[in-house]
Amino acid sequence: MAELILLADPTEIRFRPDGTSLAVEFASIADLKSWLHLAGLNDPDMLTAEYDGTTDDGRPYRQMNAYPTWHGWKVYASATDYTDTTGPLDPSTADRLAALAVA
Repeated sequence: MAELILLADPTEIRFRPDGTSLAVEFASIADLKSWLHLAGLNDPDMLTAEYDGTTDDGRPYRQMNAYPTWHGWKVYASATDYTDTTGPLDPSTADRLAALAVA
Protein backbone atom coordinates (compact mmCIF):
# COMPACT_ATOMS: atom_id res chain seq x y z
CA MET A 1 0.00 0.00 0.00
CA ALA A 2 2.85 2.37 0.74
CA GLU A 3 4.04 2.00 -2.86
CA LEU A 4 0.61 2.95 -4.18
CA ILE A 5 0.46 6.02 -1.97
CA LEU A 6 4.03 7.09 -2.73
CA LEU A 7 3.67 6.59 -6.49
CA ALA A 8 0.20 8.03 -6.83
CA ASP A 9 -0.98 10.21 -3.96
CA PRO A 10 -4.58 9.04 -4.46
CA THR A 11 -7.42 11.01 -2.92
CA GLU A 12 -9.17 7.85 -1.72
CA ILE A 13 -8.48 4.11 -1.41
CA ARG A 14 -11.30 1.73 -0.51
CA PHE A 15 -11.00 -2.02 -0.02
CA ARG A 16 -13.87 -3.68 -1.80
CA PRO A 17 -15.97 -6.32 0.01
CA ASP A 18 -14.61 -9.17 -2.11
CA GLY A 19 -11.24 -8.87 -0.32
CA THR A 20 -9.23 -8.99 -3.55
CA SER A 21 -9.80 -5.60 -5.07
CA LEU A 22 -9.35 -1.90 -4.42
CA ALA A 23 -11.21 1.18 -5.56
CA VAL A 24 -8.75 4.05 -5.99
CA GLU A 25 -9.74 7.64 -6.76
CA PHE A 26 -7.32 10.19 -8.18
CA ALA A 27 -7.57 13.99 -8.12
CA SER A 28 -7.24 14.29 -11.88
CA ILE A 29 -6.99 12.24 -15.04
CA ALA A 30 -3.37 13.38 -15.34
CA ASP A 31 -2.67 11.91 -11.87
CA LEU A 32 -4.29 8.60 -12.84
CA LYS A 33 -2.33 8.39 -16.10
CA SER A 34 0.88 9.28 -14.26
CA TRP A 35 0.32 6.49 -11.74
CA LEU A 36 -0.38 3.98 -14.50
CA HIS A 37 2.88 5.01 -16.14
CA LEU A 38 4.98 5.00 -12.94
CA ALA A 39 3.55 1.63 -11.87
CA GLY A 40 4.28 0.17 -15.32
CA LEU A 41 0.60 -0.38 -15.98
CA ASN A 42 0.24 1.67 -19.14
CA ASP A 43 -0.21 -1.41 -21.32
CA PRO A 44 -2.27 -0.44 -24.39
CA ASP A 45 -4.37 -3.61 -23.93
CA MET A 46 -5.40 -2.70 -20.37
CA LEU A 47 -9.10 -2.00 -20.04
CA THR A 48 -9.70 1.75 -19.77
CA ALA A 49 -12.63 4.02 -20.48
CA GLU A 50 -12.86 7.77 -20.94
CA TYR A 51 -16.09 9.62 -21.41
CA ASP A 52 -17.71 13.03 -21.10
CA GLY A 53 -20.77 13.70 -19.02
CA THR A 54 -22.71 16.32 -17.12
CA THR A 55 -23.51 16.38 -13.40
CA ASP A 56 -27.08 16.73 -12.18
CA ASP A 57 -26.54 20.48 -11.84
CA GLY A 58 -25.21 20.82 -15.40
CA ARG A 59 -21.47 20.90 -14.73
CA PRO A 60 -19.55 19.20 -17.58
CA TYR A 61 -16.83 16.67 -16.81
CA ARG A 62 -14.51 14.11 -18.34
CA GLN A 63 -13.98 10.86 -16.46
CA MET A 64 -11.41 8.11 -16.88
CA ASN A 65 -11.60 4.62 -15.44
CA ALA A 66 -8.81 2.03 -15.54
CA TYR A 67 -8.91 -1.58 -14.41
CA PRO A 68 -5.33 -2.87 -13.94
CA THR A 69 -4.11 -5.71 -11.78
CA TRP A 70 -1.43 -4.40 -9.44
CA HIS A 71 0.59 -6.67 -7.11
CA GLY A 72 -2.17 -9.28 -7.31
CA TRP A 73 -4.94 -6.79 -6.52
CA LYS A 74 -7.68 -5.95 -9.00
CA VAL A 75 -7.82 -2.16 -9.08
CA TYR A 76 -10.80 -0.05 -10.05
CA ALA A 77 -9.13 3.34 -10.61
CA SER A 78 -10.98 6.49 -11.57
CA ALA A 79 -10.51 10.21 -11.91
CA THR A 80 -12.72 13.11 -12.92
CA ASP A 81 -11.79 16.45 -14.45
CA TYR A 82 -14.44 19.15 -14.55
CA THR A 83 -14.31 20.82 -17.93
CA ASP A 84 -16.30 23.97 -17.36
CA THR A 85 -14.27 27.01 -18.19
CA THR A 86 -15.54 29.31 -15.50
CA GLY A 87 -12.64 31.09 -13.89
CA PRO A 88 -12.29 32.55 -10.42
CA LEU A 89 -14.65 35.28 -9.31
CA ASP A 90 -13.69 38.78 -10.28
CA PRO A 91 -12.42 40.86 -7.30
CA SER A 92 -15.54 43.04 -7.16
CA THR A 93 -17.88 40.05 -6.88
CA ALA A 94 -15.60 38.38 -4.33
CA ASP A 95 -15.61 41.55 -2.19
CA ARG A 96 -19.41 41.83 -2.30
CA LEU A 97 -19.83 38.16 -1.35
CA ALA A 98 -17.37 38.57 1.52
CA ALA A 99 -19.33 41.59 2.74
CA LEU A 100 -22.55 39.55 2.64
CA ALA A 101 -20.91 36.72 4.55
CA VAL A 102 -19.94 38.95 7.47
CA ALA A 103 -23.19 40.92 7.51
